[in-house]
Amino acid sequence: MKIGITCYPTHGGSGVVATELGKLLADRGHQVHFISYDMPFRLGGFHQNIYYHPVEANQYSLFKYPPYDLALASRMAQVAQTYKLDLLHVHYAVPHAIAAVLAKQMVGDHLKIVTTLHGTDITVLGEDPVLKDVIKFGITQSDRVTAVSDSLAEQTIDIFQVETPIERIYNFVDQRVYYPRDVTGACEKYTPCSDEKTLLHISNFRPVKRTEDVIRIFAQVHEKVPTKLLLVGEGPDSIPIRKMVQSLGLEKKVAFLGKQDDVAQIHSLADLLLLPSEKESFGLVALEAMACGVPTIGSNAGGLPEVVEHGVTGFLSHIGDVDSMASNAIKLLTEPSLYDQFVEAGMERVQKHFSGEAVVELYESLYREVLEER
Repeated sequence: MKIGITCYPTHGGSGVVATELGKLLADRGHQVHFISYDMPFRLGGFHQNIYYHPVEANQYSLFKYPPYDLALASRMAQVAQTYKLDLLHVHYAVPHAIAAVLAKQMVGDHLKIVTTLHGTDITVLGEDPVLKDVIKFGITQSDRVTAVSDSLAEQTIDIFQVETPIERIYNFVDQRVYYPRDVTGACEKYTPCSDEKTLLHISNFRPVKRTEDVIRIFAQVHEKVPTKLLLVGEGPDSIPIRKMVQSLGLEKKVAFLGKQDDVAQIHSLADLLLLPSEKESFGLVALEAMACGVPTIGSNAGGLPEVVEHGVTGFLSHIGDVDSMASNAIKLLTEPSLYDQFVEAGMERVQKHFSGEAVVELYESLYREVLEER
């Protein structure tokens, strides 16, 4: 098959999953064309059967805001015609689904559209009255729609009142990348090596991630167990969190690592992942941690309970229940046999439900179904 993929090329989960999916599809002999304003950061280098087509919005002075959505639709149509694409698989509803619908109208109905919903395109942007109708249009005009969790599929139906079938296909990890690594000595690259346990938080540091709760959890755990905290990512809450760490006198125990590309190695440095989010449509970072042998301490928000099995591969508490999360973290860190059980159960769960090979086969099957409808 010849497949066009459009995603945001940044560090967000939707771009990560889209890029990894494209690489796996290319490995299986499909021709994959990425269409975006920048090369996806997880792509890099040369890959057999993968092509990248940049999108450049017109900077004409009359435009207060360069019309990226129109430039994207035009580029999609050009690539589809030039390379005779079978379908466009777009990740994130806006503007990608809308641009794909327009491209299909330009090229013809033989070009099929698969839209994958990832989370905030529904749970945040879907609540915006300016965007709600256009997002609904993109969903209903797609030939197939998938969501990364049952929770997100249900929210989509509730918010938009659509009758369009939404198939749940979970996110996944490439186990050739995410696995427990030997990181002996590697800690010096990120933080001084020590015998302390290591807690980890990775996010975009937005309020929905409740990063202040991360610090509160760590502060409680640190009182009982010698620990340090690695914070990966950047966002609006980065500066307030730094001030909070300073006010608690924890500067020497908290390392701010900023954005990092090789998070698989960082996962392997950690003993626990902290993810106390207010909203989490899937929880890709928890899945990546689990694949690297790291249990999650988090909230029971959104699709996270579909990833982390409470009491088996991690512990989930009510949103904002910092005391419970800290208590669960201390329990795992101080009971080695229980910790080892969680690690083993987590890796088995990844292999059974979230392996890249299993998920790419689901997408291949979906593609074949939609192409048979021509």
